[in-house]
Amino acid sequence: MRTTYGLLRLLRRLLAHELRLLAGLGRWVARRPPHGVGEGRGFGYARGQAAMMFGLAFVCVVETVGMSVLLRDWPRVERVVLVLDVYTVVFLIGLYAACVSRPHVLDSGALRVRNGAHVDLRIPLEDITSVRREVRFTHEREDGELNLPVGAQTEVTLELAIPVRHFTFLGREQAVHLVRLHADDPDELVRRLTQARTVPSPLPGRPV
Repeated sequence: MRTTYGLLRLLRRLLAHELRLLAGLGRWVARRPPHGVGEGRGFGYARGQAAMMFGLAFVCVVETVGMSVLLRDWPRVERVVLVLDVYTVVFLIGLYAACVSRPHVLDSGALRVRNGAHVDLRIPLEDITSVRREVRFTHEREDGELNLPVGAQTEVTLELAIPVRHFTFLGREQAVHLVRLHADDPDELVRRLTQARTVPSPLPGRPV
């Protein structure tokens, strides 16, 4: 029973991920505003992976054409392979579209750190003890650390006073106290985040 429940939960997470990808693709194609920005400010991180994602999609398109020629004498197999190849192309473009349509978001109370359709972590500003510009190209997996590189690179490092709960793609819970992330404009993100963390509190009202 426990195994069945775990499998169903995994399937629900996979389905939710696919739906977010499709929603991001629709938002990107329709040129709608980024998801979840609202009154905050969005910071993109997809620019560095555009060439790679579209390159992979192009390779898949070429493969689709090639397989159609090779399998023309087996129409049933050709149709199955065609469906799989088209889904792969849509999936790759959806990954990129999800990154474009779901940027990092900074508002008056928190930094929302995201990575496409599978990471969405809200970090309260008061829990951030340090934010710094730090370029890293290697990211060894450590307990309590969340690395979100693009092109194997991160430029912004956040240290937290209170660990925040993060759930991995497969649903495993982690307590995160250090986050490294990529941003298209890391200097502006660090500047805005530092400014947001040092905004003075409003003066209390006069006693009645």
